[in-house]
Amino acid sequence: MPSRRTALKALHWMMVPLLVWFLLVTPDDVLPFGPRAFQAHSMLALIFVTLCLLWTADYLRRGLASRPGPKLGPRARVLHQLLHKTLIWGLFGIAVGGFLLGLTSATLLKAGGFLPIAPPLGLREANDIIGQIHIFEFYLVAFIALIHAAFHIWRHIHLRDNALRIMAPKSLHRYL
Repeated sequence: MPSRRTALKALHWMMVPLLVWFLLVTPDDVLPFGPRAFQAHSMLALIFVTLCLLWTADYLRRGLASRPGPKLGPRARVLHQLLHKTLIWGLFGIAVGGFLLGLTSATLLKAGGFLPIAPPLGLREANDIIGQIHIFEFYLVAFIALIHAAFHIWRHIHLRDNALRIMAPKSLHRYL
């Protein structure tokens, strides 16, 4: 088994392209390409949600894996922890929002085309509200992820504390 840090690095870097994918491609974008495209999109969503839940479970079991670093000042240390915790809980909230969408739907939704999300209750108004919250929350988490990335780039360049090397695969270290 890989170490916790190695597993979290892999989890982190698997989530980045999925986050970008869902920022750029919505279910409405894939519907014109047919049911297979929609199912592929749904499968990616299932993978994304599974990774979100794994990350949250790891956090609940062991706490944050990252440490703020000795060069960070008191406010930056607080920001460091706040960004990480907000991302973890925000990703968990996205997973919960997807479950609530399935729960309030009029039809049985299946993640990846095979996994029932929740028994449909047919609550149209609630489904519309939850759908709007789910979309808003996703874009908010993406914005926080952008702030998170900018913070670590700032640390790496301004403080020269190798913040990017901590999360980058070893094969990329020579470029950092």
